[in-house]
Amino acid sequence: MRRSETMSAIKAVLLDMDGTIVNSDAVVERCWRRWAEEHGLDADEALKVVHGRQGWATMAHLLPDRPMELNHEDNRRMLEAETADTDGVVPIGGAPAFMASLADVPHALVTSADRALAEARMGAAALPMPAVRVTAESVSASKPDPEGFLKGAAELGFAPSECVVLEDSEAGVAAGRAAGMRVVGVGPRAASLGPDAHVTDLTRVRVERMPDGTVTLHFTGA
Repeated sequence: MRRSETMSAIKAVLLDMDGTIVNSDAVVERCWRRWAEEHGLDADEALKVVHGRQGWATMAHLLPDRPMELNHEDNRRMLEAETADTDGVVPIGGAPAFMASLADVPHALVTSADRALAEARMGAAALPMPAVRVTAESVSASKPDPEGFLKGAAELGFAPSECVVLEDSEAGVAAGRAAGMRVVGVGPRAASLGPDAHVTDLTRVRVERMPDGTVTLHFTGA
């Protein structure tokens, strides 16, 4: 249920990628099920926590006693596999029109994917890559740490309070809140996370550019 029907006085929009503007769930499930089974983990339980974080951080969460260097090695292989697999990668409903409506609005991609994976998935979904993007190589800490969103806001030249985050995952929503930004939850994973507004997909969001240069987001439907 939405907590807000409009959100105003926005100067910049920070976009997560997977689950927010790109539907890559099919690839994520294939790759992470394989990894979980290789390590004797319940794949269904593992899939509950993989969204939003960088891969090595998810691995550390699932195997807390495992040496971190092994997580980083597995994460490199995971990224290679995910980058090569774009079967089933499509835009989230309404994402092409939503991205087009941001063309003259300051915005950035803030994703836990690395640069190669972000380019592969945005390309597969036929979505324009924002000029400003914060990828895994850009940060020292994974979501739910706010570093990525704070870097995105700083590069765009706006204060955190002037930005809105669009996110789908628990880690992402937490990162946006920790950054001091308003958060729009997108999709089913975000529905129970208490974002400032929630939409089922991006067909439910309309961008209005105001005379003072700010943006108002209008939310329709459930």
